[in-house]
Amino acid sequence: MPYVGQAVKRKEDYRFLTGRGAYTDDLTLPGMVHAAFVRSPYAHARIRAIRTEAALKAPGVLAVLTGEDFAREGVKPMPVGWLLPTLKIPPRPVVAKDEVHHVGEIVAVVVAETRAQAEDAALLVEVDYEPLSPAADLRKALAPGAPELHPEAPGNVAFTWEIGDEKAVEEAFAKAHKVVRLSLRQQRLIPNAIEPRASLAAYNPGTGEYTLYTTSQNPHVHRLMHAAFILGIPEPKLRVVAPDVGGAFGSKIFPYPEEAAVLVAARQVGRPVKWAARRTESFLMDAHGRDHETEAEMAFDAEGRVLGLRVRTLANMGAYLSLFAPAIPTYLYGTLLSGQYRIPAIYCHVTGVFTNTTPVDAYRGAGRPEASYILERLMDLAAEEFGVDPADLRRKNFIPKDAFPYATPVALVYDSGNYEEAFQKALELVGYWNLRKEQAELRAKGRYLGIGLSCYIEACGLAPSKVVGQLGAQAGLWESALVRVAPTGKVEVYTGSHSHGQGHETAFSQVVADLLGVSLEDVEIVHGDTGRIPFGMGTYGSRSAPVGLSAVVRAVEKVLDKARRIAAHLLEVAPEDLEYREGRFEVKGVPGKAKGFQEVALQAYLAHNLPEGMEPGLEATAFFDPSNFVFPFGTHVAVVEVFPETGEVKLLRYVAVDDCGPQINPLLVKGQVEGGVVQGIAQALLEEGVYDENGQLLTTSYMEYAMPRAAHIPRIEHGHTVTPSPVNPLGVKGIGEAGTIAAAQAVVNAVMDALRPFGVRHLDMPLTPEKIWRALRDRVPVAAD
Repeated sequence: MPYVGQAVKRKEDYRFLTGRGAYTDDLTLPGMVHAAFVRSPYAHARIRAIRTEAALKAPGVLAVLTGEDFAREGVKPMPVGWLLPTLKIPPRPVVAKDEVHHVGEIVAVVVAETRAQAEDAALLVEVDYEPLSPAADLRKALAPGAPELHPEAPGNVAFTWEIGDEKAVEEAFAKAHKVVRLSLRQQRLIPNAIEPRASLAAYNPGTGEYTLYTTSQNPHVHRLMHAAFILGIPEPKLRVVAPDVGGAFGSKIFPYPEEAAVLVAARQVGRPVKWAARRTESFLMDAHGRDHETEAEMAFDAEGRVLGLRVRTLANMGAYLSLFAPAIPTYLYGTLLSGQYRIPAIYCHVTGVFTNTTPVDAYRGAGRPEASYILERLMDLAAEEFGVDPADLRRKNFIPKDAFPYATPVALVYDSGNYEEAFQKALELVGYWNLRKEQAELRAKGRYLGIGLSCYIEACGLAPSKVVGQLGAQAGLWESALVRVAPTGKVEVYTGSHSHGQGHETAFSQVVADLLGVSLEDVEIVHGDTGRIPFGMGTYGSRSAPVGLSAVVRAVEKVLDKARRIAAHLLEVAPEDLEYREGRFEVKGVPGKAKGFQEVALQAYLAHNLPEGMEPGLEATAFFDPSNFVFPFGTHVAVVEVFPETGEVKLLRYVAVDDCGPQINPLLVKGQVEGGVVQGIAQALLEEGVYDENGQLLTTSYMEYAMPRAAHIPRIEHGHTVTPSPVNPLGVKGIGEAGTIAAAQAVVNAVMDALRPFGVRHLDMPLTPEKIWRALRDRVPVAAD
């Protein structure tokens, strides 16, 4: 039985479940010491002086490094990896020297024998600040006379960006029968991986080589950024190892100042230096997500067909530009505003704004949830204004299945899709029309049930490199793989992708085992070490299956091609006379005349009888640069009950029908969808990063930042459809972010549906009991419609 398509349990779980995983903070090197950071308590301040004498005299302290020390070392600012024509890039120092721009920014590094000694000594560093007025709020930062963060960015504008045909949209609105408008805010979110970020750096003065163990989603990208752009050393002098990584959700894509700081500190003190974030440091320093304010308008004809969409968004970038931050509210947002719908004209304008807050970058979904949320809220509001069911309005506007490949008005060409099929399946699974009847009956009894639809689309496996380069990416978005067969026929796969909870070791092994006809146990997946794997771009944006695994497939095909030629030579037939089945090269029509894969592998290394001119060995490297993105999609449905007396929301049911093409491992797909859905539900109901007017983050622990618990989540009911993509050899599409992209608007639409008798049109996330209670306290429900 082939492995692909089977719900195989994860190979990697044994070491995790038995406590044998090796995370960065588990590692210890001989002579290792510890770093602690002195961080700014101000959102905006000038540094007058730093006095380190007391800290240097503290027990166990080896060094105290300030911004002056890093400047003397020639350490350069943190790089930005996506450029836009109007982009302003203020320098972001590893350690601030003259001015700080957000709470938590690093002011000094203390290195001591123990972590406790380093943290105690950090309290003894005296920093003389001159507090400056902060601009912590998005709109206030744009107001005339607001404090400016950077002279390079007048008015705190990081960039302006637009996409679409503004004139065509104006014409569409001019002839519209109805225009639906919505002002909304998508709150700031803070990533919370189980494993906080950590780094351990070592320096070899004999060779001038560094090794950095760190919590990274893409170790080669970290190596490139730290070596070439921050430290100014040759890349081969830096090895980056990302061992087991306990979740990331986008927050571990980017190089951070702490990583560069421990590299410099390790060279300064001549001993390995480790730092592991306290949870409060994670809240303060890990790149945040979302934080948009948007004005959106959708124009319809008299029959309810969409004529045009106009969106204007302010995107909070925080105090500096993180690595891929400019791409998130632009090319990963504005280009997704067609969703599953045929919209003839779209225009989107985005202003990126600097504020005295933590930098904002990719967070699970990264731009795509923001776009999908706008569309799905507008669809529900439009249905209400037309007096039709939201299911009927969506169905009227779907892109039909025979329209693919489908070119949207905002630059993308969808590869494949059948939105109606997934939609219908979700409605049947949840029993939609019966639920509507039940809802009406319960409303008559004073109970408020809500049903929320979400028809999402995702773009993942960003490609091809030539195109994304034209859009501003400072990197290629291909992936690499090396497949090496040992003389015994065992297989090692070295991939540039990186697993931090997705189950790559299992899914990749399933595909390789099937292609080579070997057992799952005979395949080992190697990732996360720039000293072992070929240069690769890592894992983010749901790219590992469509791009990373496709590179593996191409490398396996090369291995099989060479093995076929060896087998043909040994069997004294032409390669085209062989067929490969279940790990054997068989002569067509002569089943008994065959060579097994292991026998061929051994002959490749013995090299006693190879075809003339063939090199010994059996391995191959491949790079895969797809011709287009892939576009997974689906329909999710949430069912809630809202209790007006308390504002409490109870999530009763959640149905997820997703299409990621052929599923390599349905168990892994289910896990990815459920994890993503929980994050989306959390955005809808619970999570919000809150700053006060002074730029102080008020949500720096789990006492203030509400995370979802098991009691918040119902059993998630799954369904799926299969629409293969034509742009990769497996036909697969990513699934890592689908749940997050879909869930928030499903839940919000359900809550707003429940509140419809009270005349509440819209509330911004998170829909906390207090917010709902305040919205309802002076309202009386109208009779059931």
